[in-house]
Amino acid sequence: MKNMQSQQQHEIGMIGLGVMGRNLLMNIADHGFSGAGYDTDRAKVEELRKETAGQNISGAENIADFIAMLRSPRAIMMLVPAGPAVDSVISDLLPHLEKGDLIIDGGNSYFKDTDIRMRNLAAKGIQFLGVGISGGEEGARRGPSIMPGGAKDAYERVRLIFEAIAAKVNEEPCVQWLGPGSSGHFVKMVHNGIEYGVMQLISESYDLMKRGPGLNNDEMADIYTSWNKGDLNSYLVEITSSILAKPDGKTGKRLIDEILDVARQKGTGMWTSQSAMELQVPIPTIDLAVAMRDLSVFSKERGEASAIYRRTEPRFTGDRNTFLTQLGNTLGAAMTLTYAQGFALFKAASEKYGYHLDSAAVAKLWRGGCIIRAALLDDIHTAFHSQPDLPNLLLAPNISLKIKNQQEDIRKIVCRAGELGVPTPGLMVSLGYFDAYRSARLPANLIQAQRDFFGAHTYERIDEQGSFHTEWNKE
Repeated sequence: MKNMQSQQQHEIGMIGLGVMGRNLLMNIADHGFSGAGYDTDRAKVEELRKETAGQNISGAENIADFIAMLRSPRAIMMLVPAGPAVDSVISDLLPHLEKGDLIIDGGNSYFKDTDIRMRNLAAKGIQFLGVGISGGEEGARRGPSIMPGGAKDAYERVRLIFEAIAAKVNEEPCVQWLGPGSSGHFVKMVHNGIEYGVMQLISESYDLMKRGPGLNNDEMADIYTSWNKGDLNSYLVEITSSILAKPDGKTGKRLIDEILDVARQKGTGMWTSQSAMELQVPIPTIDLAVAMRDLSVFSKERGEASAIYRRTEPRFTGDRNTFLTQLGNTLGAAMTLTYAQGFALFKAASEKYGYHLDSAAVAKLWRGGCIIRAALLDDIHTAFHSQPDLPNLLLAPNISLKIKNQQEDIRKIVCRAGELGVPTPGLMVSLGYFDAYRSARLPANLIQAQRDFFGAHTYERIDEQGSFHTEWNKE
């Protein structure tokens, strides 16, 4: 059996046969390419063999056998957890590889780690691609959004496979070489940061409907379904409707009401915030979304604080339909502001890291397959296609028109949330970001004066260039 498999000389190898790796291999086979899978877990290898019987897919639990199955020069993709696991797999692979072989990291690796691995492997004559993949289990099987970065000639070696297995929008594959170095993993990191932000905003809209006018789960599911048919059309809004309608097989109640209100974070959102701070790009909605996941973990303290700060909750008053219309517009505006923050990071990263990212291309490949796919991305693509050097989406004519029409609704909803005592920090900080960005003058002049007062840090003047210092305590 091993000899027959070795002679097949498969076109691509896959290390890590969990749900994502196995489904990607089956996707590859569906499109006429041959692949080999490797995992140290024999049960996963057997499951692959069982599921791909009759297809041009082989499995191995021995790395030497796995390498022997691959056509030279080899192309090997890893789908393993970010961090030490990636370095461990590379270490295991290296004794079996030859110059010219290609390793592809398809996991959610930190982009700076990808740069280090790329340099170290290049010194050994091994090519390396950092590839972001979004779409989850279903996307891997039926068509994900794929974000490759690294040497373009390395990408060309697997381009036909990636284009075949990627999601399609208007028959165009949701994959494109993004740039050199770690650009692919940087784009995927920002994708996940936007995902954090949008999920937080949707959860706040759910909480407002539940604790404001007191809608039940079925009513809210219908509202999200309705929203998904309009400007809010997106994967995350769509699945929110399905989640709210799902019954719990154990209790017969709606499953959403039986789920603990604790949401931890795995790193990509935090990395997005860290990178934005390093690049000095404000992304407050994404920062807040990461912070709220952290805050959710303090459930015991939140319970104690709830008892200490109990207040008489005011009853919801006003027209429910008007409120829901305003809330839908508010969610749309806040989602747009979140995407704007993410895309602003691309411009700074392109300059700092030499990625030369094409924001229109990123918007295009996110339209299908990925978790943050949304109708909004068509508008974003149009904006950057018309103005490639656009510094922020909020300056694009087609985007600014929508935000101008929605801004009064977000103000009303944020005020109503404050009155009701329903926490909507994502919506609030989105409005704050918008108001700060549109302000021709900010109170940073006072901050400059304070810093100069206590630390002689100097300040700049409106009417004269240079740095100035004042002895503030002198008459």
